[in-house]
Amino acid sequence: MTLFSPDSFEPDGGPLYLQLHRRIAEAVETGALKPGQSLPSEREMAQLTGLSRVTVRKAVQALVQARALVQRRGSGTFVAPRIDRVEQALSLLTSFSEDMARRGKAVRSVWLARGLQAPSPEETMALGLTAYDQVARLERVRLADEVPLAIERAALPTAVLPDPGAVESSLYAALAERGLRPVRAVQRISAANLAARDAELLEVPVGAAGLRIERVSYLASGRVVEFTRSLYRGDAYDFAAELQIPADAEGPQR
Repeated sequence: MTLFSPDSFEPDGGPLYLQLHRRIAEAVETGALKPGQSLPSEREMAQLTGLSRVTVRKAVQALVQARALVQRRGSGTFVAPRIDRVEQALSLLTSFSEDMARRGKAVRSVWLARGLQAPSPEETMALGLTAYDQVARLERVRLADEVPLAIERAALPTAVLPDPGAVESSLYAALAERGLRPVRAVQRISAANLAARDAELLEVPVGAAGLRIERVSYLASGRVVEFTRSLYRGDAYDFAAELQIPADAEGPQR
């Protein structure tokens, strides 16, 4: 590859890892390296460029930190997919599948856990359960157009979802079939730095900014049907809310 040719590295062009960093970054920027394209291994790049593996690794890691490249354990290094930011209205109670379908994106889930388990103390409180109850637990990575955007960890009473295996794509679609789709929810959003496991699942650097969302959903009767804790990529999501002055407000205070 001419990109990794040793001829154009200049002794007076600055640190060699920065020269390699710039060459790869420019190739990504111009489209010479396309999203999803794999790069040679560090050993192969060292052989092609004539640089040491330490120098190559330093350049690659800097690009991973800048999110120009992603590394997948056991697979290699790839050009990062282009991320289109998603704006989500906080006033609408919709599912991930519905949000992405409206945008014309293909949705897929990678299941991490799906089954009946004992609830945690937090889930017991949120769902109004006893220590002897079980929950239907659903844990998965949600992808849109093959880009991992969120990790969802949901717990539901077994009376609401007796068979977690019935959820194939949309949880809310499965609940609607049982006449138990929630009609309102209380949602809390906070900032988070992604730990190693979650960062790996979302293909971002460890410590990257994320959004932690906790949702408790209700039926019209007030019955709790869902307790979900999700992590969203901070570089991919914007949450928007419309604010209005109360009807009885007199106007701006000076």
